[in-house]
Amino acid sequence: MKIRQNVLLKNYSNYKIGGIADYFLEVSSKTELVDGLKEWQSLSMNFPADKKRIFILAGGANVLIDDNGFNGLVIHNVIKDIKNEENLVTVGSGLLIKDFLEFCLNNSLTGFEWAGGLPGTIGGAIRGNAGAFGGETRDLIAKVKSLDLITLEELERTKENCNFSYRTSIFKEQKNNEFILSVVFNLKKGDKDKIKKSIQEKIEYRNLKHPMNFPSLGSTFKNISFNSLTLENQEKYKDFIKNDPFPVLPVAKLLHLAGLKGKRVGDVQISEKHPNFIINLGNAKSEDVRNVIKMMKTTVKEKFGINIEEEIVYLIS
Repeated sequence: MKIRQNVLLKNYSNYKIGGIADYFLEVSSKTELVDGLKEWQSLSMNFPADKKRIFILAGGANVLIDDNGFNGLVIHNVIKDIKNEENLVTVGSGLLIKDFLEFCLNNSLTGFEWAGGLPGTIGGAIRGNAGAFGGETRDLIAKVKSLDLITLEELERTKENCNFSYRTSIFKEQKNNEFILSVVFNLKKGDKDKIKKSIQEKIEYRNLKHPMNFPSLGSTFKNISFNSLTLENQEKYKDFIKNDPFPVLPVAKLLHLAGLKGKRVGDVQISEKHPNFIINLGNAKSEDVRNVIKMMKTTVKEKFGINIEEEIVYLIS
């Protein structure tokens, strides 16, 4: 049996939090995925609906996993195939971003340098349209292949059909029944030394500004679109606006102004270095993280009249 039982998810979390998955499947190819899903359909045939749920876990970089675990099937994506045909690079969705950047550097391919230092996988970057330093994943995409988890049909979408917008896509908003298999990036040849320098600059910036020495989920909340602010708040916060890649108010600025830096519940702490990061000081509990997130949202709403929205996702039992 490829499907395993009672697997501790904490070991697959960038945050080092998480309980036990009743069922767990690790896949490194489309064939393994299809075979595993057929096995799951047979195994779960008589399960109640709540135990038939499927959750796709890749790098575990922006997923808060419940300490109570998950009473369905977790599919761990390690599809890492990669090939380059005239700068059209086909990448398996389970490849780590840092490994893709190494491939780009070794092949003198430019366009993805903005992702230097980002945790997680290519599939996660597609699903959440990851971005930084004015760049976004969607900028480079030619097409995305996915698999319907129910019908086992393979689907292919152009960039336009993926409904990308700020930190989201069709896969995050509408298609939780699909598994992203691979993406084709349209990259360009560049100067290897310049590519290396640019990637290293991003890594050094993150090490300087972000709490990289503690487990975290990365940016907890999305930045706030300038156009979504009231006219009063647009004027009030105009000096803090940045392009990401369109005008946004950094949520970290509001969290700082609200005095939330360093606030702590148990081993869960809002980073003093960057308040949009919630760090694990050693033995953080998922319930404490959720309570801290609730406190942050409530405080910002009460002080500034602004709603902030999570960038992270939840895996709940």
